[in-house]
Parts: sequence; structure tokens; C-alpha cells
Amino acid sequence: MENINAVGRRKAAIARVILKEGNGTITINHRSLDDYFPSSILQYVVKQPLLTLNCAEKYDIHVNLDGGGYKGQAEALRLAIARALVKINPEDKPALRAQGFMTRDPREVERKKPGQPKARKRFQFSKR
Repeated sequence: MENINAVGRRKAAIARVILKEGNGTITINHRSLDDYFPSSILQYVVKQPLLTLNCAEKYDIHVNLDGGGYKGQAEALRLAIARALVKINPEDKPALRAQGFMTRDPREVERKKPGQPKARKRFQFSKR
């Protein structure tokens, strides 16, 4: 099996994934998964597609993560891994789609408007 490439995005985070056969190690920016995401919840989010298909020990994953915060990076990585797994075996797509791993979350930060403190917040109204 040759290397499989995939990209996942969420908010400002971009995850580029290279998947190849191995023993289940996940390397993010030359660091281990446990080192990069100390939170066990975020580690679980990253592994969700692998656990759904019961192939967590089958593939080595090398990741280049850039931009965003840690939550956005974890969800971008989840999408990239799911896309790479579908490239390997297209029959897995319905199972991953049912869990919501194939959908790119379209929500982005709303821009700040001029004359306002934030995107939606207004300055206090004074009648007099």
C-alpha cells in the first residue's frame, strides 16, 4: 500500500495527513499524540474514525498541523483521518458519515464590524 494523503480543515486549523501501514503510531509535527494533545478528550476526538472502523492499530499516521486552537486542530485532524480512511476503502464511508466524521464544519469566526466593540456586541445606548 502506498502513502495516502488527505487534508482536513476546521475554523483556522489545517491538518495534512499521510497514512501508511504500520502499528498505530500517530505523529503530529514530529511529536507524539500524547505529547501534542495532553487532554484525553482531544486524543479521543482524533482517534474516533479509527475506533469506529476498528483499525486503530493498522496504520501509522504522520500529521502536519497548522493554525487555529487545540480544539479546532483536533477536529481538523479527525476529518483528515476520516478522509484518508475513505480513500483506502470507499465502503467505510457510510459508517463514518453516520457518525458525522465526513462533514466539514462550516462555522467560521464572524468578522468585527467598524464602530462596534465586537462582531455582534454594540456600545451601550444612551438616551441622553
